[in-house]
Parts: sequence; C-alpha cells; structure tokens
Amino acid sequence: MPLSAFPKCFLDALCVRRDMTVDQWIDLSLQFDVDGLEFYWGFTPEDNPSEWERLRKKVDQQKRSIPMMCYSSDFTKSAKEQRQEEIKRQQCAIRATAGLGAQYCRVLSGQRRPEVSRDEGLKWVQECILELLPYAEAHHVVLIIENHYKDGFWKYPEFAQKMDDFLELIAGIPESKWFGVNYDPSNAMIAGDDPIQLLEAVKHRVKTMHASDRYFEGGTLEDLRQIEAQPQTGYANILKHGVVGRGLNDYDRIFSILKGVDFQGWISIEDGPDPDTGVQDIADSARFLRAKMKQFGLP
Repeated sequence: MPLSAFPKCFLDALCVRRDMTVDQWIDLSLQFDVDGLEFYWGFTPEDNPSEWERLRKKVDQQKRSIPMMCYSSDFTKSAKEQRQEEIKRQQCAIRATAGLGAQYCRVLSGQRRPEVSRDEGLKWVQECILELLPYAEAHHVVLIIENHYKDGFWKYPEFAQKMDDFLELIAGIPESKWFGVNYDPSNAMIAGDDPIQLLEAVKHRVKTMHASDRYFEGGTLEDLRQIEAQPQTGYANILKHGVVGRGLNDYDRIFSILKGVDFQGWISIEDGPDPDTGVQDIADSARFLRAKMKQFGLP
C-alpha cells in the first residue's frame, strides 16, 4: 500500500500567491518518507503536455511517482451548458492526469447551491460522471469521487456531503474498473456522520484514501453548520487540519477495515493548516501512517 502526500498547507503559496513553484514543492517533499506526490489542479499546468512530461520525469528521477490528481468538478450548476463546460474542464484534468503518469483523478459532486434540489443535483452529477467514464477509460485514468467537505476556493460546501446523499450518488454509478471512492474519514466526521459507518458502506469501492485528521478550535460542529449558512469562500476558521494520528479519527478501526477488504491502493496525506510547520507535520504524519501500515500488515 503506497503512501503519497498532498501539499494542503502550501496551497495558498502554490495557487494564490504563487511564491512557491511546483518544482520547489517536489524538492521540499524529499524531506519526508512518501512514495508519491498527489497533484492539485490549481498548480498543474492546464494544457501543456511537455510540462506534464517534465514534471513526471522529475518525480520519477527521485524514485517516486504522481499517483493522483485532486480536481474539484462542479456539476450542480443549473444550466446544462455550464455543466457541459464542467465536463470539458474535467476532461482536461483527465488528460493532465494521464500526462503526469497518474492513475487516479478526483471528481466531486459540486457545490450545495440553495436553489438546487436534492433530486435534481443527484441526477445531474450522475449524468456528468457517466458521460465522463468512457473518456477516463480511453486515457487509462480511474475517476475517484470523494466524500468531500468543501474545496478551499468554493463558496458553498459539497452537494453530496452527507452520507445518505453520497451513497445514493455512487449507487447510481455502475461498478467499474474506472470509477471508485476516495475515502476521507475527516470529511465524514465534519458532515456529522460516522466515518467508520461510511467506510463499511463503501469499503468494496474504495480505490484511494485521503489520510487526514481534523479538530475544532474555538467552536463545535453546530457552530460550523451556522457558519455554512452564510456562504463564504474557503473553510470556516474554527475547522483545522492537523497531524494525522493526533485528531479525532480512529485509525486502528480504519486500517482494520481496509485490511479486511485487501485494500492495496494509495493513501495520500492531507495535512496541516500551517505552512511554517508543514514539512515537519507531513513527516510526522508519514511516520504515523507507516507504523499503522506495518501494524496491520498492509504492504
């Protein structure tokens, strides 16, 4: 079971301020024990095959790989033309995923816009994913849908944030080699659901996992629901990412369930709110996860 890292704490530097380059992030990540680096669409060259190849070779020369593309599709836009544009953008992300030598590309449901009903939203998202699957297969890329909370650059939380919505959404997508789940235990917790119950429900469709740990600082889940009622870009300030193994998740139960279904996919560290301690935090998370992998006999 290989281990990857996602530069959660460096996204502003990589995508907003642009004072960190992708090459700098790749070199910085040599300081912790991972087998690969998960890419994010916000810092990936959008339509530049030669640059995809250069980045792939750079990581490959370090005897690592790029396993996953973290992309945030938004399929809950009311106009069909807008949803078709989202499909085209996701196709571009799929091409980039393949160009980087990666196997997995994330899809999301979209934002929980107040004017979109549950039935409409589920129908639109399922239609979009089903339309994308042949394209993903043609590029040898697996689409992975995450039980997500909110993209850091979105106004509204995830449409299919709640477990019931998420399970109904994926039930409408036939089982396929080219589609599965990216499980994130922290996001289930933030949705007010039991992460273990969700994992038990989707364990046979899990292809990848975001290893994260969350905690609240200066607030509660109820406070978070009130904050979400007022649309804002980014995360609520009471919601924190932390070092994996030091938050609210039961990783013994999680790894036990994964072992029970012979999970051998990628686990990607999604860690930390603080770039000043980011390298150390990711290194600590990697050590914790390596120990758990060994404890539960996961390769």
